Amino acid sequence: MDINAYIESGILELYVAGQLSEKENQEIYELLQAHPRLLQEVLEIEAAVVKLTAAVSPHSIDFDSFKGKLTSTDNSEKKVVVMKPKKPNWISYTGWAASILLAGGLLWTLNNNKELELEIQTAEIENAYLEQQIEDARTDLASTKDLLNTLRDKDILAVPLGGQGKFANSYAKVYWNKEDNTIYLDGQGLPDAPEGKVWQVWSLKLNPLTPTSLGTIDDFNTDDNKIFAIANANESEAFGITLEPEGGSESPTMEQLYTLGVVPTAP
Repeated sequence: MDINAYIESGILELYVAGQLSEKENQEIYELLQAHPRLLQEVLEIEAAVVKLTAAVSPHSIDFDSFKGKLTSTDNSEKKVVVMKPKKPNWISYTGWAASILLAGGLLWTLNNNKELELEIQTAEIENAYLEQQIEDARTDLASTKDLLNTLRDKDILAVPLGGQGKFANSYAKVYWNKEDNTIYLDGQGLPDAPEGKVWQVWSLKLNPLTPTSLGTIDDFNTDDNKIFAIANANESEAFGITLEPEGGSESPTMEQLYTLGVVPTAP
């Protein structure tokens, strides 16, 4: 399509003036959507129509200048000037009204397109979020199944940890897989660690009593299932859990010993 030739044909001026058929208006409207330069040309024509309309408007007449002509300051013979109302230029008014309608229609269309694009973007974001949730749920389900299979293995050694002293209501459980030197700590029976404190897990030799730290559980409060995999290459005879300052302690604070459990011996 030759854009320059189309502009020079004058059809856009007729479009702005509202002189085209409905079919022609629809065809030009579609071209405006496809060719930004044509749209810009229409907007410039509208601006010119508005200026022209303002120039011919009865409100733009300078009555002071006419008053000076009607009132003579010298003593010459006064002349009577007959003022005839000017016939309104209805074509200009029609073009002006058409331009407003066109500009309003284009603005409405652009706003609707923006709202539609925003709705599409929002829907795409929501779909992506939903897909991620589904994928996370599948991953969590697979991880849960793997964990259950591990805990149910016949070679896993279960060690219940009972509450101690004033923390008698606390409890935990250790599942020890000696083949891969890993324990799985189920801390569901422990409260959230207070601010500035962390849970620390200990491997114990009983005679003489020798504690070895297995590390702190820094994400205990934010973990949903409260099951933690911890490396343990020790010949543990018992396990204990204490509440320690952030960063952990070199030796367990016995006053903060919440749970303790002895590894059962083979019969």
